Amino acid sequence: MSRKRLDRVHFDSPAYRRFDTAPTRTKHMKDRIRDAIDQQREAYTALLQEWVQDPTLSGQESRYQHRIADLYRELGLDTDLWEIDIASLKHNPLFHCQRESLAGSPNVVGTWKGTGGGRSLILNGHVDVVPEGDHAQWHQPPYSGEIIDGCLYGRGVTDMKGGNLSAYVAVATLKTLGVRLKGDVILQSVIEEEAGGAGTLAALERGYTADAALLPEPSEQKIFPRQQGSRWFRLKVMGVKAHGGTRYEGVSALEKSVAVIAAIQALEAQRNADLNDPLYEGVPIPLPINLGRIEGGDWPSSVPDEITLEGRIGVGPGETVETAEQALVSAMAALAEQDDWFADHPVEVEFYGACWQPGGIDLDSPLVTQLCNAFERVHGRMPERQASPWGTDGGLLSQYGVPALVFGPGITRLAHFPNEHIRLDDIFDVAEIMALTLIDWCELAD
Repeated sequence: MSRKRLDRVHFDSPAYRRFDTAPTRTKHMKDRIRDAIDQQREAYTALLQEWVQDPTLSGQESRYQHRIADLYRELGLDTDLWEIDIASLKHNPLFHCQRESLAGSPNVVGTWKGTGGGRSLILNGHVDVVPEGDHAQWHQPPYSGEIIDGCLYGRGVTDMKGGNLSAYVAVATLKTLGVRLKGDVILQSVIEEEAGGAGTLAALERGYTADAALLPEPSEQKIFPRQQGSRWFRLKVMGVKAHGGTRYEGVSALEKSVAVIAAIQALEAQRNADLNDPLYEGVPIPLPINLGRIEGGDWPSSVPDEITLEGRIGVGPGETVETAEQALVSAMAALAEQDDWFADHPVEVEFYGACWQPGGIDLDSPLVTQLCNAFERVHGRMPERQASPWGTDGGLLSQYGVPALVFGPGITRLAHFPNEHIRLDDIFDVAEIMALTLIDWCELAD
């Protein structure tokens, strides 16, 4: 395909000038939005390829974010680009970050100011991507931006640069059509979501709040009114070292870990049995407890005296992180009732690293209703509604009194996977739905 740069065809094309002079209050607004998107689809696709070809791993976001700031300025948005001072956030109990400094990783916020009297909406998207993993498992290079059968491939395209493009296209289209809204629209391009949300927290602390928020995370165009949270944990299981030839003289921390793992599995089953939420219907394990790392032992012929297990515990919507933490602590303490060893050598429980707050929005919120109506206008059917299987920055927004929902074009199961890709048609369908929702939520100005 032609790799036209967006800034060469953006607001100066004859098609866009024609839309600028057309009336905005018309029953044909949906068609006009779709036509405007289609006019620029090739350029928008090229832009997404550029975004994907920029590997925005944690600490490598600067070039990308400066490009985003330029795009926001071209749209005429009030644009704020700044580097986050970690020291200013450390007092906040919601702050979690693995990095000692965020220098070189700026946040960007673009605000489309309304005329007043309407509701405001945040469109929040993160730019950081997870490592690409084993390149041998990829059919194309991880940052190729290759287009095959209508899908664009690359790390971060489904989680969540494709969704970020949908949000940008929605605002750009309405701006170009000459639409004026009463309420503000705030585009947030944030860092560090994959490690706990320092970017969104910094934006909230800087005063960027609204009446509600929409996050175009990879939901496959399902609406996620509720998002679970999660918390990283570390468990230390103790034993007594001995020679492998007389292992009966020692106590294997590895063997004791079997009981610890069984207790975690039992806790997971109990927490999910107690969950009564129809939005999780059909999800095999709504609140997973995942063990992702194990380390211990130092010699094949020695009994291991210490094993470390690391994982994450899901936090249900309506639950607090502290409640989930206490559930894990209690489950580990209860091991002493099954095995006297744990009475004298209790499992050490540490909560560290990343933390995602649960969050959501009322099911009867006007935003949910308007998003459903916009979806129906585009697809001719009502959308599915579920609870998200993972955490997002929507939890932080909810903690600041900004009800948040997830609705995006990405493919849920491909987030963090090899051969990550996205259907291009979905991106532009979501952009159209978001544009219609912005009109309903923020209201057309006189």
